[in-house]
Amino acid sequence: MSTDQSLFIPVLLGTARQGRMSEPVARFILGEVAKRPGITTELIDVRGLALSTLDAGEAIKHPHFSAAMARADALIIVTPEYNHGYPGLLKHALDSNYKEYTRKAVGLCGVSVGGFGGVRVIESLLPVLKALGLVTIVTDLNFGEVKTLFDPSGNLLDQAYVRRCDRFLTELVWMAATLRHGREQIPLP
Repeated sequence: MSTDQSLFIPVLLGTARQGRMSEPVARFILGEVAKRPGITTELIDVRGLALSTLDAGEAIKHPHFSAAMARADALIIVTPEYNHGYPGLLKHALDSNYKEYTRKAVGLCGVSVGGFGGVRVIESLLPVLKALGLVTIVTDLNFGEVKTLFDPSGNLLDQAYVRRCDRFLTELVWMAATLRHGREQIPLP
């Protein structure tokens, strides 16, 4: 077992659009993760990665993003649903790594201005995440009608999301710890 027992669980904000409604969601999730003992976190914003579009995949690795993914025990992706799908820049960023994700947990937070809370974006991401070697947890967080969930300063207005987030994080932390133990103690055949 690693000498550092804390888990590192970054939050990936998956859109670069101006006026993005998923930013308050990502900041809320980041705050909830940071409250947990034994967990370290950081916000990784795809807007700040400046990934090349002249190539793709591992040829465009961003040093900080790749190092964070290698160090991570789990990942939380906060992504809006754009026309039933995920942002292209999120996919571009995810594809820039591969071995860094192997057998690590991932939790998904879908965001939409409609009532379904990003259910379709989560569904469309599942095969992508599986192909990258990530292990999805069962519980998702769905932030529907996001324009009504936060005040203009980004403060959460519906406290029911605190309880939902707690259940989500409890499952993610358990899966992250379990998979880390497996990676460290049980060799693959």
